[in-house]
Amino acid sequence: MSLITSLISAAEETAHTELPMSPFGYAGIAVAAFVALGVVVWSYRDVANRHSDKVGAAHDDHTPGH
Repeated sequence: MSLITSLISAAEETAHTELPMSPFGYAGIAVAAFVALGVVVWSYRDVANRHSDKVGAAHDDHTPGH
């Protein structure tokens, strides 16, 4: 008996383990995680424009020719 054949027969003999919940439950968790991360990213929208006065004031003394 070759190694591959013995591995296949050993894999067939192992017990099948069921998932603790349905695949739709895992999909729901993934969707909820992506939505939560999307809310975090969405909350940082337009931050650069809100603080543009600070950036402009800090770079006013710099001239592009030096």
